[in-house]
Amino acid sequence: MSAFLKAVLFDVDGTLVDSNDAHAHAWVKAFAESSIEVDYARVRRCIGMGGDKLMPEVSGISEDSERGSRISERRGEIFKTEFLPHLRPFPDAAALVAAVKARGLVAVAASSASRDDLRALLKVAAADTLMDDATSSDDAEESKPEPDIVLAALKRARATPEEAVMIGDTPYDVAAAQKAGVRIIAFRCGGWNDADLNGAVAIYDGPWALVRELANSKTPEFLSALSPG
Repeated sequence: MSAFLKAVLFDVDGTLVDSNDAHAHAWVKAFAESSIEVDYARVRRCIGMGGDKLMPEVSGISEDSERGSRISERRGEIFKTEFLPHLRPFPDAAALVAAVKARGLVAVAASSASRDDLRALLKVAAADTLMDDATSSDDAEESKPEPDIVLAALKRARATPEEAVMIGDTPYDVAAAQKAGVRIIAFRCGGWNDADLNGAVAIYDGPWALVRELANSKTPEFLSALSPG
């Protein structure tokens, strides 16, 4: 690795918290309440994008439209009341963030979720007090797969792209990181396979697998700054 690693940028949904299915179900129900039938599988494949990208992709409706705004708002209500209380973190989610912090690295959340949703999700992950900062869809003009959220997270971390690595779970995380010039480690726990995550420098099953590797001195070069000394 040519530059010293300074920061780790974390996606949250599907990476630290097992929430991707819940988001998809909330979208489908919100559309249905507006008499719009959308295919669950198609919506599920779009989780990881922001609502500004997902809505036109699955329904042809712009989030900025009156109808789109109403559906998006209702989706948020459904998610918070029906799904959020039942969400669980992936094993070792908080332990992974703690391991990053223990090595003197800056930890910043870089999520397409809204600021309010992100705050709640970080609490679910028990990572809300561990993160140094967080960026959400409120901090970017364009959501993933555009790089805006990643670039905003880099600014919060005061790191260059070469000084950071991102951890995510979707093809949209991979694309956003690549566009920002940031290397990305991908997790399978969000529901995508290795072919979908092509472009990641490494792929693990989830936080627990990376925590196990970080406790092991046999780490790849790109993780050398995260490895025990």
